[in-house]
Amino acid sequence: MSVILRDTLLYLAQNDNLRNFVVTNRMTRGVSRRFVAGEALDEAVQATRVLNQRGMHVSLDHLGENVSDAQEAVSSTQDFITALDSIKQTGIDANISIKLTALGLDSSQQLCEENVCRLLEHAQKYSIFVRIDMEGSAYTEQTVDIVLRMHQQFEHVGTVIQSCLYRSKKDVEQLIAQGVRVRLVKGAYKEPKTIAMQEKSEVDHNYVQLMMMLLARGNYPAIATHDEAIINATCKYARDHGISKEAFEFQMLYGIRRDLQEKLVGQGYNMRIYVPYGSQWYPYLMRRMAERPANLMFVMSNALR
Repeated sequence: MSVILRDTLLYLAQNDNLRNFVVTNRMTRGVSRRFVAGEALDEAVQATRVLNQRGMHVSLDHLGENVSDAQEAVSSTQDFITALDSIKQTGIDANISIKLTALGLDSSQQLCEENVCRLLEHAQKYSIFVRIDMEGSAYTEQTVDIVLRMHQQFEHVGTVIQSCLYRSKKDVEQLIAQGVRVRLVKGAYKEPKTIAMQEKSEVDHNYVQLMMMLLARGNYPAIATHDEAIINATCKYARDHGISKEAFEFQMLYGIRRDLQEKLVGQGYNMRIYVPYGSQWYPYLMRRMAERPANLMFVMSNALR
């Protein structure tokens, strides 16, 4: 996919007029169900059960970001607490992913950290892991800082690092040193060339370098990719260095490369599926279109039927 098309889709992810059309259109809402488990938690729980039966773990993500006030942030925090309760009550094999801007980071870092502490204390009672997602580069410094401090009190918290950013090697070193679990991704946000690599080959090369660091010295890293070349490189590095399949996991997105997900499970690798749900699915869906041409073609072909 050309850089222009990718950048256009990432721009449209923030377009309110298109968002309003897509989320209210019956056809596009139906197509979104390929990539989003549903708008209600019960639907996400059911999707998780199906994936668990196929030998896959799950990370649940209640979609939503950049909330505008304290009341919304508290409400979003409660949504995640409800998800934790549901995981415990239903016995599904899942943890949760959260975004700091959904917990109030834009309005107050203190409020956000209070909400994160509340969540982590609740998750600790159930021994459920919580992943703090990485958002655009404007939040990278705050996110890494908050995660490192939270991890001093709560071992069951981890984060995400994007291989497209020049700073990521330094961040990975810090996180490895403190034993923080890292999910490694390429990055799904439009970033300026002053801080991020623009060429796919550069991003991929950095991803492999960070992958090797994490497999060699990290704490149960998550290699989150659908790129078969990188997956093969990961498997080879693990084999060549005597790293057990139990020492890391692959992660993939709900509805994307299901054939590859099942193949890796069949080969004995740990596989965790990122299962998003909720009404705020439009920005997420657009970022998935920007990442992979096959996703865009799937949506277009179904929308034209």
